[in-house]
Amino acid sequence: MEIQGRIVVGESMEVVEGTVMVEDGRIVEVRGEAVETDDVVIPALVNAHTHIGDSVAKETGRGLPLDEVVAPPDSHKHRMLRSTPRDEKRAAMRRTVERMRSEGVGVFGDFREEGVEGTEDLRAVTDDSPVKAVALGSGPPEVLDVADGYGASGARDDGFTEEREEARRRGKPFGIHAGERDADDIDGAFAYDPEFLVHMVHARDEDLDRLAETETPVVACPRCNLVIGVGKPPVEELVEATTVALGTDNVMLNVPSVWRETEFVSKHYDLPDEEVLRMATVNGARALGVEGGVIEEGAPARLVVLRGDRSLADVDDVVAGVVRRAGAGDVKDVILPASQA
Repeated sequence: MEIQGRIVVGESMEVVEGTVMVEDGRIVEVRGEAVETDDVVIPALVNAHTHIGDSVAKETGRGLPLDEVVAPPDSHKHRMLRSTPRDEKRAAMRRTVERMRSEGVGVFGDFREEGVEGTEDLRAVTDDSPVKAVALGSGPPEVLDVADGYGASGARDDGFTEEREEARRRGKPFGIHAGERDADDIDGAFAYDPEFLVHMVHARDEDLDRLAETETPVVACPRCNLVIGVGKPPVEELVEATTVALGTDNVMLNVPSVWRETEFVSKHYDLPDEEVLRMATVNGARALGVEGGVIEEGAPARLVVLRGDRSLADVDDVVAGVVRRAGAGDVKDVILPASQA
């Protein structure tokens, strides 16, 4: 397969006119050459933090405090999850996965509630999809029999020592929410030596130093943090300290659009647009422990082709146009490997 256009290549996000050669789900060559299209080819997007079970509760729980909306075990969300029939829940989750795929998401990391059953639901709705779902289960350590890793709600909610040790024993990632409502649970989260942290809205100077020392990635969810009312994460400072990825968080109150996330970050923070695109692609893959997220030889062929005659027409800075202007209507094709590398 040959994909032509203005190609955003490598972690530097350099724009090269040419052709991407794909064989057996892998990029075998990126060839610079004149082509007859203005389309833009980028790595498929990575939504590094979602809760797609929330698809059954869209636009509910508005105006409630954070803990009453999402905290386990008896918040509004968890009551909705328990009361929704399993087939309805799966159907809603499947619609969210298809929406993300159609908008160019190739990988997403989901903190899946409801233990083993919840992870099985996620598997059921993604097994026939080319989108790679990184299932981060919850509940007892046995969830790691079926999950790709463990997603802990937060150090203030419960203790996760046994789950953390089991994830480590199995060589699976352990992620945990931290610093969303306030800074009180950040030290507790660091104590688990997680593979990544989520949110860090209230990161203190000492937390930023610790992130730099431990090189612990952070998945930031700025739009959802504002919707929930917990504040605006210090994304510039987080980027200076460590690898930062982007997530859209819960589907209940936030549309799972990585395009809206990149536009928001580019316009609300003083960051190079190349860095914002890294946050939405290769950094997300890195945080989740997934191969790829970048266009280079040998990488999985997860690619998005954006039309050059709509939002990106007449844009001199291609990467700026991608992160600030592109959206679902610009997606011409989404190319994902059949295998879930």
